[in-house]
Amino acid sequence: MSKLFVISGSSGVGKGTIINKLMTKHPELKLSVSCTTRAKRDGEQEGVNYFYLKRDEFENCVKNNEFLEWAEFSGNYYGTKKMFVETCLKLGQYLILEIDTKGALNVKRIMPEAVLIFIAPPSIEELEHRLRGRNTETEEAIQKRLASIKLEIENSKKFDYKIINDTVDNAVMKLEEIISANI
Repeated sequence: MSKLFVISGSSGVGKGTIINKLMTKHPELKLSVSCTTRAKRDGEQEGVNYFYLKRDEFENCVKNNEFLEWAEFSGNYYGTKKMFVETCLKLGQYLILEIDTKGALNVKRIMPEAVLIFIAPPSIEELEHRLRGRNTETEEAIQKRLASIKLEIENSKKFDYKIINDTVDNAVMKLEEIISANI
């Protein structure tokens, strides 16, 4: 048995933290590896963090319809290869895919059996507090992220599940319940 779980949510909502804790508790789950055109950062590994492609390679994959979903952020491309996901599922794996809501809806269109899970903040104010607390982004970047929340919340209405990340432990527990109910 295999299953694709697609997790989305606003920047700063805690998706990465929740997924990391889930993966530590459940090594039987596999995290999907996306492709990107951005440069490899210190400590990152090919095939673990991302598959690093040159821009023309990525664009050829787009032309050849090799992605389940793809997007451009901050001048770099990011995408999920169909072949990677299909191979994992054929091997009977439970696969977690962390992408934006637009990409998640595209995955659902292509693979209706995928389970879409939206991670939401307790409030917009709390999300803004978390984004500002990171101290990693400019005011302009924070405002841009906050503006995108409306679209993400609208898109999330088409998701199978919604989890409010009030605390990481509660969110992980709810995510475990959803996964258990769908495998």
